[in-house]
Amino acid sequence: MQVAVIEEDLQFIAQILQEQLRAEIPSGEFFQVKCAVKNEQLMILTQHPQGVSADTDNIFAVLEEALRSLLNHHEQQVEIFLRIVGVKLPYAKHSLILQALEAKVDQAVEGVGEEEKIDNSSPFSASDSFIDDQSSTNTPNEPEDQLFDPMADAPDLSFYTTVKSRRPIKPIVLGVVVTAIAVLGAAAYLLTRPCVMFECKEIQTAENLQKSWQRLIQTAKSESELTKVQQQLVEATVALRTIPGYSPRYQEAETLATNLSKRSEAINKVVKAFGVASLATQKSQTPANSLEELKARQQLWRQAIAPLETISANNELYGLVQPRLGIYRAKLRTVNQQLQLEDKWLKKITAAKNMANAATKQETTAKTLSELQKVQSTWQVAINALSIIPKTSSVYSQAQQLLIEYKPKLVAARDRATQQLLAAKTYKQAIENAELAKRYEKQNQWQAAVTYWNQAVSAAKQVKQDSLYYTQAQTLIQPYSTSLKQAEAKLQVANSLQQTRTDLENTCSGAIRVCDFTITEREIIVRMTPEYEQALNSNLNQGNQSTVASITSHLESLQQALDVISDNANLAVVVFDAQGSQIHGHVPGR
Repeated sequence: MQVAVIEEDLQFIAQILQEQLRAEIPSGEFFQVKCAVKNEQLMILTQHPQGVSADTDNIFAVLEEALRSLLNHHEQQVEIFLRIVGVKLPYAKHSLILQALEAKVDQAVEGVGEEEKIDNSSPFSASDSFIDDQSSTNTPNEPEDQLFDPMADAPDLSFYTTVKSRRPIKPIVLGVVVTAIAVLGAAAYLLTRPCVMFECKEIQTAENLQKSWQRLIQTAKSESELTKVQQQLVEATVALRTIPGYSPRYQEAETLATNLSKRSEAINKVVKAFGVASLATQKSQTPANSLEELKARQQLWRQAIAPLETISANNELYGLVQPRLGIYRAKLRTVNQQLQLEDKWLKKITAAKNMANAATKQETTAKTLSELQKVQSTWQVAINALSIIPKTSSVYSQAQQLLIEYKPKLVAARDRATQQLLAAKTYKQAIENAELAKRYEKQNQWQAAVTYWNQAVSAAKQVKQDSLYYTQAQTLIQPYSTSLKQAEAKLQVANSLQQTRTDLENTCSGAIRVCDFTITEREIIVRMTPEYEQALNSNLNQGNQSTVASITSHLESLQQALDVISDNANLAVVVFDAQGSQIHGHVPGR
């Protein structure tokens, strides 16, 4: 048995199968199809992205039906595989044998890996992979079982149009061959038949029409004008079919008739598609009242798009078809989005009803704060699910009726929980503020600590007497107040030390730094800098009496400033020279 297709035929088959999927399968626009031949078997690989819903039975049925219409060979073996993009192992396989009158299905297996004993490392092992003609001549650097992924170089057929085949997949009957059986004595009649002895007006008309074909298509702006062109093609074709087989121009007439018939069929396909699109547009003028109506519109747009996508770029109708095809695809995407939204809103209705039933059951036993909060939350979830359903949805009125029923129940549940909820929040806030105050105390950030202790005490006092948390809050007030007083005292000390540091820094700074200082809990230690002492000695060595007096006055002023800082901070001050010898000391109050 020989496979009756060539490489260009395989591309054509793949295109037709893909277009059939796009027309018949809801998510068909995401599918890719590739064909190959191995061991006289026709291998068909169909893949789709992760997350795209795939009804394997429906997909196999659509592909099988399309193959039967394309191929008419005795005992043609076909293998069909389904896989996800990026995953080597297919998840479904369908095998069949196409026969002249009927097809025998050998197997339809889900999960090919085990039952078909295919190597799990790849969906196509040496025995089942799509091997091209060169796979048997591996280079020295290639493994013997080198695999060939048929989708690796597959073209993107999303906007792929009809590919002309060098020879058709199966003969197309374009007309009925009329065989004229003449009586032997009617020779004179036969000689008077079209294109036998006299001028062949039928062929001349057809040739003129063929020459003007492109101009006629370019000037056609509507379906009616296209129909007129088609009528001319039909009339010319019918006239050509009247030329008898014994005419010397019979073969020429047949060729012209075939060409004109193909163009007529192309126009007919386009006109029908435009008509379906017009009907879909008319129905889209009003909002859909149900899912079924939306699905019907979706099917209309698919029926309009599918035939137009087969018009190739080198077809004269391409320029007329493409602008509308883009619009139709956009309309189909809009309908698909509407269907997705309607499905979403239906799920919202179901979810809201389930939540309402749960809230009703919870209300009968709710006594604690957490239980009351759960009842309120459940009613709120139900109402939220219904509130987002838009007016344009077919279930909007149903959602509004449920909202009228559910909203009063939410208000009642909220009122029951509000009192306990406020008390719980206030009590919790008191504890959280106290924790923050303790954290800031560890960081010696006394201003922040005082602020949060104040808030903790205030929150504890705000818990109402009739709440569940009143007794617990009362036990917090006394220790929080004590911690507040301690923090205030620490803040006062910290502020004083900060002022002391500022005063010391101002005293010790200058063009030449005079001194460095350290503050402890008991005293202030000041050390003269070597640079300052060196400057003093340099000035004293000059022997100038005024300079000596100025230095003496400066040192006295420095000493007085340090004593004042010591008194203000209530800390003793000890002054050392650069060598570490004490040169001054002062104790506050002495």
